[in-house]
Amino acid sequence: MAGLGLAVLLTISGCVGVGGPVPKAPAHHRARGFANENPDFARPSFWSLQAFRVRRLWAAIGGDRSSPGFPRVANDGSALRANSQAATVTWIGHATLLVQLEGVNILTDPHFSERASPVSFAGPRRLNPPGVAFENLPPIHAVVISHDHYDHLDRPTVQRLAATHRPRFLVPLGLKAWFASVGIPDAEELDWWDSARVGTVTFTATPVQHWSSRTPFDMNRRLWAGWAIAAGDRRLFFAGDTGYYDGFRRIGERLGPFDLALVSIAAYEPPAIMAHTHTTPEEALRLFADVRARTFVAMHWGTFDLAEEPIDEPPRRLTAAVRAHDLPDSRVWVLAHGETRRW
Repeated sequence: MAGLGLAVLLTISGCVGVGGPVPKAPAHHRARGFANENPDFARPSFWSLQAFRVRRLWAAIGGDRSSPGFPRVANDGSALRANSQAATVTWIGHATLLVQLEGVNILTDPHFSERASPVSFAGPRRLNPPGVAFENLPPIHAVVISHDHYDHLDRPTVQRLAATHRPRFLVPLGLKAWFASVGIPDAEELDWWDSARVGTVTFTATPVQHWSSRTPFDMNRRLWAGWAIAAGDRRLFFAGDTGYYDGFRRIGERLGPFDLALVSIAAYEPPAIMAHTHTTPEEALRLFADVRARTFVAMHWGTFDLAEEPIDEPPRRLTAAVRAHDLPDSRVWVLAHGETRRW
């Protein structure tokens, strides 16, 4: 009985154990998942969220909004496959970019499916085909995932990548079990500020402001992250999905300056739903300045219709904001689907 009493005491206290005090969990860790750093972060109200979902459902019943016909660059992948050293970035669509750095080929949030949805027959349909066809990709050595939403984590795509390229999958905390459940047992989990290396490239998971869920029952059980990617004297920041908050200044101080910042410019309407979890074009430029990047790369627009702003509005608003801040055009890249640039 004395032993049982001691065990109960240790369980209740939670501060004493073999080897000394239990380290305090990071502030963003919760008993059943994770939380944002920003104390002012607020998810939309239940009723505003339901109203948004009804409007989106009604719009889907009426038919998907058509693409305004964004420019594309024909890219058969041959130059990418031949490249072994030049640093390049290619926009494939949405948050999927191919980054080439010191011979390491990296995909961010790879998505090559027709829909951003748990099912193949419903959900947001792709407005533009991938800028590089899957079969034309160079060998992929690393994949970074920002979070588990369906427009950023696509099961058929990651399974196909695992089967054909066998890359290293670097994911935020909580996603290893999901990857194992779809036949990819060796995904590597990172907490914010943790790092991993692939070849000569260092990947560091960073805080961003978002949330996670793939079902109604797993809200915030898995972490969300941005990624700092560095090799030699080159550095790139991939923001994933995020709202704006002042935490980006700390990323710039700790890991910057960056050559490129890959930042979302869309999915910001209505503000009642999106304000804390997606950046407007104007906020995206603030993020870009905070992380101390030289060149801005727009992403997360013109591929899936996820919000209520006009599909072609984000780049126009970005251009206006660039003019207002008197930034040279050479520092702001709005790539066409399939376009590759050296950096």
